[in-house]
Amino acid sequence: MTGNAGGRTSPDLSELAADSALLARSGTAERVAAILRDRITEGYFPPGSRLSEESISGALAVSRNTLREAFRLLSHERLLEHRLNKGVFVRVLAVDDLVDIYRVRLLVECAALRTLGEPPYDLTAVEAAVSTGEKAALAGDWPGCSTANIRFHQALAGLANSPRTDELMRNVLAELRLAFHVMADPRRFHEPYLTRNREIADRLADGDAVGAERMLAFYLEDSRRQLAEAYAERLTAR
Repeated sequence: MTGNAGGRTSPDLSELAADSALLARSGTAERVAAILRDRITEGYFPPGSRLSEESISGALAVSRNTLREAFRLLSHERLLEHRLNKGVFVRVLAVDDLVDIYRVRLLVECAALRTLGEPPYDLTAVEAAVSTGEKAALAGDWPGCSTANIRFHQALAGLANSPRTDELMRNVLAELRLAFHVMADPRRFHEPYLTRNREIADRLADGDAVGAERMLAFYLEDSRRQLAEAYAERLTAR
């Protein structure tokens, strides 16, 4: 301890200064994790994909140690898994994962609308996600439509103006994208929800948060049921 100000001693910061290198490495790993998380959310890495350390570290121009730390962070988020003597893979979700994801979504997204307060609401991100999804559908870009749908739900949760909620939903919705891959016909799955996204956005624009929340609750249950049925069909086919 060094110095004395007002009767209090100041800590010796020499050891803390030595931790700066660790902080730099951690920050880089977190940024790499964010890039890979976004790619998973966009459907770039489908479930079961093996992630090559050599290829990804080269593409991102980071060390393998940094990439391994990013892999560790994403494994903690249940997006990746390490298989002994085989490498790192994007997780394949189980039915129980799907059920839990929708349980969290119902709790968080509906609560975000329930606690909105008095209108008008800032729907900039909500409207942008809806419009992006509609444009993707017109172009026949169903993976893009899927990504826009996830951004729509992130924007709904974002209406809570809570950084912690945003972080939670970012991870939950990245997991959800892994579930979307089970749908054999992405157009048939996503197209009806474009209309429902627009309807929810319109309700919020009209200041009807109660009506929007009610629509969202039915919406989430329908989506969960469709995905659960697709999972059941896949398991039966094995």
